[in-house]
Amino acid sequence: MAKPAITNPALARMRSGGVALGLSVRLSRSPEIVRIAKATGHDFLFIDGQHATFGVETVVTLAATALPLGVAPLYRVRSLADPDTAMLLDNGVAGIVFPDINTAEEARRAVEICKFAPIGRRSVGAVFPQFEGETPPLAEALPAINAATAVVVMVETAKGLENIEAIARVPGVDVVHIGTNDLMVDLGKPGKLDDPAVERALERCVQACKAAKVFAGCGGIRDIKRQAALAKRGLQFFTTQSDTALITAAGKAWVDGVRGG
Repeated sequence: MAKPAITNPALARMRSGGVALGLSVRLSRSPEIVRIAKATGHDFLFIDGQHATFGVETVVTLAATALPLGVAPLYRVRSLADPDTAMLLDNGVAGIVFPDINTAEEARRAVEICKFAPIGRRSVGAVFPQFEGETPPLAEALPAINAATAVVVMVETAKGLENIEAIARVPGVDVVHIGTNDLMVDLGKPGKLDDPAVERALERCVQACKAAKVFAGCGGIRDIKRQAALAKRGLQFFTTQSDTALITAAGKAWVDGVRGG
């Protein structure tokens, strides 16, 4: 029996030259958030396990809902040393976002955790949810899972930016993602997202990723026009906004509209 075709919608969008857009999930625990992401045209969920409190069973439930809907469930771990990373991948998470990657060696460790040999050193589990209950031969399954598993490394410090070209060249890295808020804090300019240092960092990321044939991403910049402008400059991986912020903004606009009317 031929193995089911699997894909990662975020990677597929970028590999075709498009821009992958993700909904940052911090508040929602219900699978309804996946359906909302799908209905609003998002390619992936950015489940924020670094700054929000998610149990592993909740993450797996979101992943199980997302996979058949064509939304990539990505999960931001607490750190490179998060003990849950491989287990979440074994249970349907389609990619890992690693915060605070500062060197090529740290990026290589991220790849080792997420990818099977010969690219990485991930342990082989018994069943892969992506194959919908089927068990294709490992010689077919492992390359397919490797190709569909996104490794996103976040550059959030001056040190990381200094090493960004080497980080982008690490085999198995898919996205180099600038964390603008933490980067500006590290540079001693908290909250100054209009500072020229942000533009320089993003341009350096784009050029490093182009040279390495991987994808450039950006977080923290929540202005629609600015995100569109950055996409024209070559960034292909964005989180549009968090679920918390979207609900807050829409709720406030509604209340202000009624009271003002």
